[in-house]
Amino acid sequence: MKLFKSRRQAGLIASPYMAWAFIFIVVPLCMVIYYGFTDSAGKFTLDNIGTIMKPGYLKALIRSIELALISTLVCFVLSYPLGMILASMKLKKNAYIVTLFILPMWMNFLLRTLTWMTLLEGKGVINTVLEFFHLPTISIINTPAAIVLGMVYNFLPFMILPIYNALNRIDENVINAARDLGANTLQTFLRITLPLSLPGVLSGITMVFIPALTTFAISTMLGGSKILLIGNIIEQEFTQLYDWHLGSGLSIVLMVFILINMIVEAVYDKEGGMRR
Repeated sequence: MKLFKSRRQAGLIASPYMAWAFIFIVVPLCMVIYYGFTDSAGKFTLDNIGTIMKPGYLKALIRSIELALISTLVCFVLSYPLGMILASMKLKKNAYIVTLFILPMWMNFLLRTLTWMTLLEGKGVINTVLEFFHLPTISIINTPAAIVLGMVYNFLPFMILPIYNALNRIDENVINAARDLGANTLQTFLRITLPLSLPGVLSGITMVFIPALTTFAISTMLGGSKILLIGNIIEQEFTQLYDWHLGSGLSIVLMVFILINMIVEAVYDKEGGMRR
């Protein structure tokens, strides 16, 4: 059934969304590209992008990639078993259970991270409880571990939901058929469940790795001034040093990593669709 009588009618209805996307996505992106490839005189240059090879900037980029990969891996390890448990539950109210995991997302992002600052600081809630029971205190604030913890806490729902949806769509008859043919639990998981859920896994990886790579709020609040990620440097270039050209050039470098991630996911989805 056609929802619209003509393409013109569909175009008119979609025009507000197209205008919004053009103003708030295309225009800012074009500005970043322009500033990234020009200097203060407006002349074309690659120096802004080449700055990433300087030791300080390169170190921040490598550290950002490492922490983003660790956070993504931790989210995957936590989310996949949980997704399998939720998918195996035959309760009609399992949607409410899933809602419990995304409930923290209804709170402001900065407030959630600020809460972890209160918990992890030297005289915070956790250390106060440990001191009460005469246990050794922990010193995790302003460390890479605190940043990873903040990333995992904030981005975990983005990994859980796509994995759960992918597992929930697997036909149970396929699983039963594999078992009837003699496959044990491990073989069924490796040859049936895991391959069929890979689109959800890749989607979750993309949704966690990209914001983890580009974040600056979490690293600022939980890492302090001791740990600078590439996102912090870009944010400083725009808001403190007012060097839009260098900030845009470094942003383009991050965009390359994001595009590579998206291309890998698109290629896999295309190949997976062809196999099916």
